[in-house]
Amino acid sequence: DLLDPERLIQCPFDKHHQIRACRFPYHLVKCKESNPQIAKKLAVCPFNARHLVPQCELRDHILKCSDKAFMEQDMVSGSLEPDQDQVKNSSTWQAPPCSEDWETEVSQRSESTFIW
Repeated sequence: DLLDPERLIQCPFDKHHQIRACRFPYHLVKCKESNPQIAKKLAVCPFNARHLVPQCELRDHILKCSDKAFMEQDMVSGSLEPDQDQVKNSSTWQAPPCSEDWETEVSQRSESTFIW
């Protein structure tokens, strides 16, 4: 299951590292610093920064990347004009004016010193 945070993912920097999906982004940062020579040879996928592939394979990865579909879907839906009915029915709620005045509150406090 791709959404399982406990599934194991192989580290692109060290093939012996099997990392839980929920810790994978943190591991990538740390392992990249520990393996700068390998990091130079890897390219980052433009659709998902967790995808690190050899630079020579990046073009092929981009064509096949599963996250590409999500990006394209977002771009298409974001470029469309909003439906006029949606615009008319959108919320017109506004936050009430703030009545707090922190400067006045500070000056009105007693001059006692806080001691921990």
